[in-house]
Amino acid sequence: MVEAIAKEIVLRKSYLPDSNIETIYFGGGTPSVLSRLELELLMQTIGEHFTIAADAEITLEANPDDLSQSKLEIFFQAGINRLSIGIQSFNEDHLQFLNRVHSAQEAENCVRLAKQIGINNISIDLIYAIPAPDHSILKSDLQKAFELDVAHISAYCLTIEPQTVFGNWLKRDKIKPINEEFAAVQFEILIETLAQNGYEQYEISNFARNKQYSRHNSSYWKQRPYLGVGPSAHSYNGTSREFNVANNAKYVQAIQAGSIPATYEILTAADQTNEYLLTGLRTKWGVNSGKLESLSGGKFAMLHQKELADMKKNGWLREESGSLLLTASGKLFADRIASDLFID
Repeated sequence: MVEAIAKEIVLRKSYLPDSNIETIYFGGGTPSVLSRLELELLMQTIGEHFTIAADAEITLEANPDDLSQSKLEIFFQAGINRLSIGIQSFNEDHLQFLNRVHSAQEAENCVRLAKQIGINNISIDLIYAIPAPDHSILKSDLQKAFELDVAHISAYCLTIEPQTVFGNWLKRDKIKPINEEFAAVQFEILIETLAQNGYEQYEISNFARNKQYSRHNSSYWKQRPYLGVGPSAHSYNGTSREFNVANNAKYVQAIQAGSIPATYEILTAADQTNEYLLTGLRTKWGVNSGKLESLSGGKFAMLHQKELADMKKNGWLREESGSLLLTASGKLFADRIASDLFID
């Protein structure tokens, strides 16, 4: 698999309009299973076919139970300078509810250990709206994050999808549906508490201290071209998307034969406009009105004059320096606002 991914990097070296690489992201699956030699092969291959910026952000996703001292040393020596750790909670009962295999102590220890080794740019994932009698566990989770002085926090609302363990439990009444009012209050607690402790909400679910934004994810949200390699990986060059096959065996077989096993999709004006709305509105930078007009062929303002006026009147949307931005209350309805502004 690793050899196939390295070969795909070579096959796709001309995909991006610029060979200068500012961010590299080793994402899920489980990149923490990579050995030192495997990680070095991938980094070496990227370096041979692209120019990696001296200050490139190089992130690896991992779970706390994967981050032993030896693993962290391998990552650091390979050039990983940012970790995204799936902690979810520092509470044992909530970790068990979420079916996580790591303990709260392991979650805390891996952050401290990573910093000792030299990886200081650390993002942690937290889940809110987990059923609880009050908000004390959420507040405790946040306090622990502050004590660990992590640079970045991604906070996601618990969701229950149909074909999952939680979905099956919901069908059998083993758990209750997500309480939307409880979730909304927890979201407000998150925003307020994080702001009081120096974290800026630069995207609906993402908070950073000292402008240590995820440069990689910010590039997605700003519609910058990116290349994804490996099974299920997506790539985007501004006018089209490609989706690699999800099947591992089919992926390896195709790459070994020298072909890219991807589905190719040309983005229409409506696709580009709607994607820009869906991702851009969630960020502190919002969406530029001029770009919306350009992407939509001059249709956007004409089609949504009434909706925009209503959203501003409701206090959900504001306009500043030629950009549309969500207000604090608008952030509670971000996806709905974006979809209401889609064009056909």
